[in-house]
Amino acid sequence: MKSHYEDVKIKAQKRINIIKGQLDGLQRMIDADEYCMDLLNQSLAIQNSLRSLDSVLFERHLKTHVTHQFKNEEEKAVTELVSLFKRVNK
Repeated sequence: MKSHYEDVKIKAQKRINIIKGQLDGLQRMIDADEYCMDLLNQSLAIQNSLRSLDSVLFERHLKTHVTHQFKNEEEKAVTELVSLFKRVNK
């Protein structure tokens, strides 16, 4: 039986492989001088994939580290989350 960490690791690796493929596709499209809107659509797809990866990693962080921090050192957990929130919402 896989641990939660192993499951998250597999999900993250799959998403990274998808992102690599999307980046390679974008590079080929740029090399082929494809239509700008097609390039932008591919770039947006890559950004959405990165956000999806962020969600997987953030969920793991919340379920493991933040839970532990709230039990032992609440201030650190809150400070980390506020800092992340500020960076995401720039």
